[in-house]
Amino acid sequence: MDIKTYLIKKFKDKDCRVLGFGRSNRPLVEILLSAGARVTVHDGDKDILNEEQTQEFISRGANFSVGEGYLHSLGGDYIFRSPGIRPDLPEITEAVNNGAELTSEMELFFEVCPCLIIGITGSDGKTTTTTVTHLILKTELEKKGKGKAYVGGNIGAPLLPLVFEMTEDDVAVVELSSFQLQTMKQSPSRAVITNMSPNHLNWHTDMGEYVAAKRNICSHLGIEHLVVNRENVITHGIAQSCDVCTTYFSSTRSSYEEIEPILKKNCSAVYEDGGIIYFDDGKDREPILKVSDILLPGIHNVENYMAAIAVTRGLVSAETVVKVASSFGGVEHRLEFVRERNGVKYYNSSIDSSPTRTAAALSAIGKAPVIICGGSEKNVSFEGLAIDLCTRVKAVVLTGQSAPHILAEIEKCPSYDKEKLAVKHIPNFDEAVLAAANMAEKGDIVLLSPACASFDAFKNFEERGNKFKTIINGL
Repeated sequence: MDIKTYLIKKFKDKDCRVLGFGRSNRPLVEILLSAGARVTVHDGDKDILNEEQTQEFISRGANFSVGEGYLHSLGGDYIFRSPGIRPDLPEITEAVNNGAELTSEMELFFEVCPCLIIGITGSDGKTTTTTVTHLILKTELEKKGKGKAYVGGNIGAPLLPLVFEMTEDDVAVVELSSFQLQTMKQSPSRAVITNMSPNHLNWHTDMGEYVAAKRNICSHLGIEHLVVNRENVITHGIAQSCDVCTTYFSSTRSSYEEIEPILKKNCSAVYEDGGIIYFDDGKDREPILKVSDILLPGIHNVENYMAAIAVTRGLVSAETVVKVASSFGGVEHRLEFVRERNGVKYYNSSIDSSPTRTAAALSAIGKAPVIICGGSEKNVSFEGLAIDLCTRVKAVVLTGQSAPHILAEIEKCPSYDKEKLAVKHIPNFDEAVLAAANMAEKGDIVLLSPACASFDAFKNFEERGNKFKTIINGL
């Protein structure tokens, strides 16, 4: 049965509710309408009624419930939840209790996708790991002249509308957030959990719920291979409790025996020894990549490549991995070099939305920068960030909603010396960037690494990073 026929059989004349009219759900509405479903879009933004696409969908029979009370009268056969909407809202709970099936655009993609799916999640590094994994597969498939590599999910364009062109020779690399994973009832064939640390605790009820959401990537039918960070207590624990073939990667251990995959059957390891990254199944170890060949700086990027090597095992050659590593310059907004002016180098790392990301950025730069931090609150601790700021930077400019919280932690930090570390609190983002530029001297680095989300002032981290680049390029 082809995908179009399957969708018609599943959704024709069914009452489908789509919660949120964002980027990923718009193609979903199109697909549901084409399958003959009765579609109602629920969105808190009443202004979407003025959009041309909304009017087009209305002309084709779609209904819209918008503005205050947009979830009133929620019901139907299927409820497609946008990742940003909590699944335990009273209206959703009542509808599910009355027989509605709670699902999502991503879950439907997993259901109908005809090719291998590689899913990647984690607190830090998942975007770079997803991008590198996709590039490695894309390069290999182009070399073979058969198959195509797709990338999407939490990054890039929605993948669901592309299923009609996909074949079994293709592969889809999907970045998955905890919001997407929380209600997933399917797992990808191959999965990566890069690491786990406190994050998004303004949305999740607690750390336990956050970890459970991430664990969902390997909790269901379909999972065949799991890749985890051996050095992270949480990811190691997840792997130990998951009965599936596992590859552990480590940037601190240099042998199969040190990584201890013998604790599970069917395990392998990826590690660095003498400047070379090896894949080791306990019997043979194969050299894959020299660390010096990796163009991206920092030990965290070594780990990202280890994860990509592990999850693409058997699909690509070592030569392809080397080709990508020695040519890929990085993801936009991740330690992105913007320009050099008057001897000062400017870097945009707006994607650093947690304290651990900022710590990784500081390690990669290797020099004490003038740093810009702050953004929207996520109910995470800034104690560790304060230690990094007091010991690893030249000056700090704090901005955004979280600035007072970070400042309080800096002032409590035992390493803080107000005579040596200049700290400025400037609420306005534009003014904060200009202040950082004025504080820098020849030979310095100015780094935007917020350690926070962007939603207090921007739509997303991309908009924040682009604003930073516009200001710097306009100096």
